[in-house]
Amino acid sequence: MSRPDPTGAAWRKSSYSNQAGGDCAEVADGFQGAVVPVRDSKAPHGPTLCFDATAWTASIGELKTAPGDR
Repeated sequence: MSRPDPTGAAWRKSSYSNQAGGDCAEVADGFQGAVVPVRDSKAPHGPTLCFDATAWTASIGELKTAPGDR
């Protein structure tokens, strides 16, 4: 899988993020090749992880159905 260039991407924060600077993940949508770039919103110039879109969707589905405090 080739790594996309997220420069200029429109990032969106997780709906679980809070305004107090809690644990925040951001996702950039719309990349070619079914790739989902993810980064830490507290370190926007830090590393970007790139996931296969199918794997990302499955992971998010598991998180939504997993018991626990979120």
